[in-house]
Amino acid sequence: MSKRNSQAHKSAARERLREERERQARKDRTRKQIIVGVSVVAVLAIAGAVSYGVMQLNKPSAWEAAADAKNVTAPKNTSGDDGTTVVIGKSSAKKTLELYEDSRCPICATFEQTVGETVAKDVEAGKYKIKYVGATFIDNSDSGEGSKNALSALGAALDVSPEAFLDYKAALYSAKYHPEETSDKFAEDDYLIEVADTVDALKGNAAFRKAVEDGTYDAWAMKMSKAFDKSGVQGTPTLKMDGETVTAEGSKNAPMTVAEFDAAITKALKG
Repeated sequence: MSKRNSQAHKSAARERLREERERQARKDRTRKQIIVGVSVVAVLAIAGAVSYGVMQLNKPSAWEAAADAKNVTAPKNTSGDDGTTVVIGKSSAKKTLELYEDSRCPICATFEQTVGETVAKDVEAGKYKIKYVGATFIDNSDSGEGSKNALSALGAALDVSPEAFLDYKAALYSAKYHPEETSDKFAEDDYLIEVADTVDALKGNAAFRKAVEDGTYDAWAMKMSKAFDKSGVQGTPTLKMDGETVTAEGSKNAPMTVAEFDAAITKALKG
């Protein structure tokens, strides 16, 4: 091989080497850009996920949103601010018995199972009206939802009729359907509807079912709960007439037998 050809060969080899290095450098730059891009996307995705998680944690629950609602759908057969005044009975009845209850309250269940029928008969006879005030404080003890959900369902029953409301309330408190205080069974819409199917006016009632499942009266239930909180009543069941607490003779507690109730009501009606 001549010197001239040797020089040309070396020059071509160097050029090929230079081009190969440039190609490799371009590949390396591209790889780095891809890695950086993927890393940025990953960081942004993580940041987005964290941000979404924080947002979800700070987002008010459905019940918190209901409590803050400005527009409240109140059931029929109510009056007062946001429909939180529920008075049932004959207009000719001169006295009104205020009844404060929490749907999950086991003592309320005992009261309803023993005295509830007597109250219903008295109201039907025009002896007195009842003013119902629903509470939800038991939910606060275990982060439950049953008291609130049952109160909302009672609103759906009240929208059907006062009679449906009373019958449904009795069914919820019945020995068959009232759960233990530690069980949040009333938080389940299906269970509330199952209980409602034992009430003639509510059985298969599509409007009632929809109201329960849609939470139509959730905001109303929360306003009713606030009305209870403002009443100053400390526990349930509490009975009042003419602003005075109705209790069993010699006790500070609500009458829990028919005899105790009849005696206490007779005294309250004379007051």
